[in-house]
Amino acid sequence: MLGAASQLVLAPLGAGDLIDRAVRLYRRHLFVLLRTAAPPVMVTTAGWIICGIYSRRIFVTGDTSELFLSILLALIGFGIAVAGYLFTLVVMGGATRTLVAHLLRNDPVTARATYRAVRSRFWGLVAASLLVGIWFVLSVLGAGVGSYAAAFIFMIPVAVIGSLGVVWPSIILSVLALVAMVVVSTCLFYFIFGKAAYVPQVMLVEGKDVFSAFSRSFALARGNVRRLMAMTLFTTFATYAALMILLVPLGWYAFLSGINPIDRTQWPAWYSIANSALGSLSSLLLAPVWMLGLSLLYLDERVRHEGYDIELMAAQQLGELPDINVSSPFGPALSTNEPKRTTPPPPPRPSGSVLNLS
Repeated sequence: MLGAASQLVLAPLGAGDLIDRAVRLYRRHLFVLLRTAAPPVMVTTAGWIICGIYSRRIFVTGDTSELFLSILLALIGFGIAVAGYLFTLVVMGGATRTLVAHLLRNDPVTARATYRAVRSRFWGLVAASLLVGIWFVLSVLGAGVGSYAAAFIFMIPVAVIGSLGVVWPSIILSVLALVAMVVVSTCLFYFIFGKAAYVPQVMLVEGKDVFSAFSRSFALARGNVRRLMAMTLFTTFATYAALMILLVPLGWYAFLSGINPIDRTQWPAWYSIANSALGSLSSLLLAPVWMLGLSLLYLDERVRHEGYDIELMAAQQLGELPDINVSSPFGPALSTNEPKRTTPPPPPRPSGSVLNLS
């Protein structure tokens, strides 16, 4: 993606280098990446539009049957949005395989190549995405437990100082408790969830099954908390910046039309749809950066732990290695998703002499 594969120099990347390279790749392959990220973002957009319309009706309807119908449709819309996020995880694996194929063989970067790779392992990727979603929920719960533990440490001195009637030390400790809760919960979340960050990439690049991909991702994800946090914070702030650029003119237009943009219960259908669509558009603009960032982070982990740059250089110069049934603790440079062809056994030799003369 950075020119010819032979001209690419892979090296361990810091957080800033990771973001810089992802942005440069994004600029070079902008429209291809937008086409790649568009299908899952469209699914997510449809889900949030349905959820937004019918969740608003929950607070304004007085009919019981319509209330239950609105709740049901809002839950369906939320489920579609969650499915869109899981679909994004599936596409990330295909994007990583396209990137590695470009590095290895200088293959063109196309959306068709990404979705061809996704189609080859689709149901396995769906199962892996569901497990990653469950792991995400567990990570959130673990981060919540860590946050409450950090708050509990500060509760005793705050209570003692507050009982003495001293105001300022109590306020300072309360602020420190809030900061500690945010820091501990954030670090703990990324430490837990980062263990499963490379499951789709491992499945499509190394050809492993779902559970082997999880164990492989756990082995690779060592010391990736800071870089994963930096990539997430950059993408989040960039997405919200793009969102504000798109939503502020819409909000001013709605305000001049007599609509309160803050009160969701007063939103008409057109404003709810436009709000969800613009939010998804900002996600579409930045989703490729997140895909590229995770792909580069996966490659960087293999460069750091396994000398993946040397393996890619050897694969470029020497070509495909023969299949001699040797298992390695490391993943291949790029696995083939096609099933191995078994060579048929030779036909039995006829009885008698070689010339079949008795």
